[in-house]
Amino acid sequence: MSDPSRAAVTREIRLPEEIVRAIEERIRGTGFASPDAFVEFVLARLLERPGEGSFSEEDERALRERLRSLGYID
Repeated sequence: MSDPSRAAVTREIRLPEEIVRAIEERIRGTGFASPDAFVEFVLARLLERPGEGSFSEEDERALRERLRSLGYID
């Protein structure tokens, strides 16, 4: 049984409807249960390297290739 006192604190972030619709189309047929889950996944991957100012071109290319191989982007 999970401990409610250990539940993750969340905050709401608003996105334009057109972006949410695009995400819904993108995740259709994937393992993502919702646009929220997809956005959380993508942002978590982008933030995996704390302390680094920005992604190198190589990092961005690798992330795009990974997302493409998983079927999340074309």
